[in-house]
Formats: sequence, structure tokens, C-alpha cells
Amino acid sequence: MTAPDPTTVTAALWDAVYARDWERLAAHLGPGAIYYDVPTGPSTAAKGPDAIVGRLRLGIEPLVRYEHVGGRVATAGDIVMVEHAEIWGWETGEETTLPFVSVHRVEGDSVVLWKDYWSYGQLLDHAPEWWKERRFSADLWWLHDAADDPGL
Repeated sequence: MTAPDPTTVTAALWDAVYARDWERLAAHLGPGAIYYDVPTGPSTAAKGPDAIVGRLRLGIEPLVRYEHVGGRVATAGDIVMVEHAEIWGWETGEETTLPFVSVHRVEGDSVVLWKDYWSYGQLLDHAPEWWKERRFSADLWWLHDAADDPGL
């Protein structure tokens, strides 16, 4: 049996993210998968499906608007790069569009590395204070320092 195409695996992961289907998202991540939000540094990474879902939920779950704006996809072997944007909207009326480049390494039918490149300043300039306070005061049980992880 041949492994699924890495582009198909990554597309399924993104479908789960934008549906906010956390269980389905976790199923697309390898057991030792790392999520690395490049603007915040390797010390704020998450490792493993549960930790990655926990990290993403912290920022995304309270949004009333969370939309994907598709872009280009490039694949080279097991690496899939996705250029896209996300529209974030909060119940208090604030809204922003965040451009992203996401890089994924796929093994078999799982994403094992997910790196997001985007502007943290753009988010902080537009996010409401209550959302920032929630994010900065939350239980960060998912934190993983990925600085020494091979392949990062």
C-alpha cells in the first residue's frame, strides 16, 4: 500500500482546522508532531496531538469569525508549504486578516511538523484586550521547548 500524497494529508488537516473539529485535527497529527509558531519562538511550541489542539484552541476557539482565504500550495517530497490567510473576528467587533505561510512535514498519513510564519504584531494590533488577557493568563500546559528538537 502506498502512502497518501502529502498534499492530500495537509489539505485534510486544514479542513479539520477550519471546521474547528479538534478530534479530526488530532487524528491528522503524528504522535510526536510539533507545532511551531515561528513568531513566538521555539520555546512556545506544542508537541503531540493533544498539546497542539490545546494550543490552537486557546487562540481560535473564542473567535466568532474564523475564515480561510486560500492561496498557493507547493510540495517537495514530504514537505508541503501553504500560502494563505485567515480572517479572525471577535464578538466585540474587532477583525483582522492574517497572512500566513505554513510549512508541514508529512510522514505517511500524518503531519509530523507544522511551522507557521505570520505577523504576531498584526494580530496584537487588532485583537481585543480581553482576548489578549485570556491568552496571556491561560494555563499553558501544552508548552514544549522545541529549540533542540531535530528537524525543526
